[in-house]
Amino acid sequence: MGRTELRQHIFKILFLIEFNGRDEMSEQIELYLDNLEELSEKDRAYIENKYRSVVEKVEEIDELLNANATGWKTARMNKVDLTILRLATYELKWDEDVPVGVAINEAVELAKKYSSEEGPSFVNGVLGKLVN
Repeated sequence: MGRTELRQHIFKILFLIEFNGRDEMSEQIELYLDNLEELSEKDRAYIENKYRSVVEKVEEIDELLNANATGWKTARMNKVDLTILRLATYELKWDEDVPVGVAINEAVELAKKYSSEEGPSFVNGVLGKLVN
């Protein structure tokens, strides 16, 4: 499985935290991953580890987003955009394996696929402020 596809699965699992309690997430992750066909143990571990890494930093990530999303606070953001921004912010700030340009491009592509018409430009703008 390629990094783009892995990132999409991480995004979908991260999105679940908006609707499930932390105590329910282990079961939700298991259900989600068990339904993926041809998921190698390596890919499963990558998805689970990256999900946990992002969740550990959510408060810090949200502080960064609140400081850089002019006129928007995370509490008011579209949940899809917020999830994309959380994943991309983690990659920009803490994941040394993901180049800055790749993190931003992949986030914009996720927004094109899963967000509203305004989502890609919103995500791009917020991430642009984060890296400057």
